[in-house]
Amino acid sequence: MFFGGFPFGGFEDGPHPGMPGMRREKKEVDNKRFYEVLGVSQNDDLNTIKKAYRKLAMKHHPDKGGDPELFKEIGRAYEVLSDPEKRRTYDEVGEEGLEGSGGGSDPTDIFDLFFGGGGGRRGGGGGRRKGEDVVHPLKVTLSDLYNGKTRKLAINRDIICPDCDGVGGPESAMETCSACKGRGIRVTIRQMGPMIQQMQSPCTECRGQGKYIPQHKQCKRCGGDGTIKERKVLEVFVEKGAPDNKKIIFRGEADERPGQLPGDVIFVIQQQEHPVFTRKKSHLLMKKKITLLEALTGFSFELVHLDNRKLIIKSNPNEVIKPGEMKAIANEGMPSVKNPFIRGYLFISFDVEFPDALDDKTCNALKKLLPSPRKMDMDIDDQLDAEVHYVETVDPERLKEDAARSGEAYEEDEDEGMGGPRVQCRQQ
Repeated sequence: MFFGGFPFGGFEDGPHPGMPGMRREKKEVDNKRFYEVLGVSQNDDLNTIKKAYRKLAMKHHPDKGGDPELFKEIGRAYEVLSDPEKRRTYDEVGEEGLEGSGGGSDPTDIFDLFFGGGGGRRGGGGGRRKGEDVVHPLKVTLSDLYNGKTRKLAINRDIICPDCDGVGGPESAMETCSACKGRGIRVTIRQMGPMIQQMQSPCTECRGQGKYIPQHKQCKRCGGDGTIKERKVLEVFVEKGAPDNKKIIFRGEADERPGQLPGDVIFVIQQQEHPVFTRKKSHLLMKKKITLLEALTGFSFELVHLDNRKLIIKSNPNEVIKPGEMKAIANEGMPSVKNPFIRGYLFISFDVEFPDALDDKTCNALKKLLPSPRKMDMDIDDQLDAEVHYVETVDPERLKEDAARSGEAYEEDEDEGMGGPRVQCRQQ
C-alpha cells in the first residue's frame, strides 16, 4: 500500500525532486584506530587479535611501568574487536556507532529506512542468539585489591570444531531427517477423554536441526557434535582499589555453539576478610589497644601496611586519647580505581586498657599529678551520717541466680496473701 505509490525509479542519478536530502554523501568515519592500537589489520582473525592484545597488555601493564591510559586504550580496542557484533558496527560506522543507540548503518540510506538499519540486506550473525554467560567467583585478599594483581586462571570450554566448522561433517553428506521431515520438531497428539492435546518438542533424531550427517560420515575429530573441548588460560587483572563484587568480563570466551554467538566469562571479585584492616569503600579502619599510660602521655607503634610498608604511628605532643576515640591518617586508605595515587583515609579506633587495681603509693602519686576532684566529691567522706557503699564487679551468672531467687520469693508472698482471710466491703 505504501510501497505501491513510492517512486523508487531515478534514485541512481540523484535524489527524487519530491524528497530533498534523501540521498546524501555518507560521512567518513574513523574505523582504523582500534586496529592501529593493537597493531593488526582489518582482515586479521580473532586469534591474531587475541595474540596481539596479550602481547601489548603484558608490555604496557601499569605494574610493569606501563602507561595506564595506553593500557586502558588497548583494553578498549580489544573489547570491541574481539566481539563480532561490536567489530562489525565499528567497521561500518566507527566508534561513534558504539556509543550511539544503534546503529550500524547510515540513516540516510533508503533501504535502512524501511528495513531497520540494514537488517534486510546483511547476512552473517546479526540475528544470532548469544550463548549463556559463565560466572566464576574470584576470591582476592585485601592486599590484592590494594596493590593490584594479575592472576592466571584456566577454563575448560567448548569451541567450534576447526575440521568441520561446527557442521559435524561434510555439508555434502547432510541428509534430511526422516523422523521430523526436516522441520526439526515432532508433534505428539494425546487424547484425554473428549479433548485432544497437541504437543511440540525438538526432534531427538536430528537434535532439532532438521538435518543430520550419517554416523559413518561424521567428523572424526568431534564425533559429529560440531564442538571440541579446549583448555584456555585467562589473565585476570585485578585493578588497584577495585570494589567488592566488581565484575571482570571476558567477551566471547564462554562455550561456542554452532549458529550462535559465544557468551562471556565473568569473574566476580569476592573480597576476603583481613586480620587487621576493615574496608569501607575508599577508607580503611583498624582498632588499636593502648595502655592508660600511653593514652595520657602519648603512644608510638609500628604498623605494616598492605603493601608491606612500615609506618610509625604517633600521637601529637601533649594529646590525651580518650577511650573509643578515632583518629585518621590521610592518604593511607584504599587507592582509587580512576587514579591509584589518590587514597582514602586510614581510621584508627583506640581501645584504652585500664589497670585492674592501683596501690596506695600510685594513687597518691596520681593525686598529685592529675587535676583534683570536684569540691563536692571531696566533702562526701566528711558526711558521717551517710551510708558508704563500694562498687563491685558482678558476674552475669550471678545476676541470673539473683533474679531467679527474687522470682521465687515473690511467688511465695503471693501464695501467703491468697491464703489469709478476705475482707469484704461493707454495704451501706
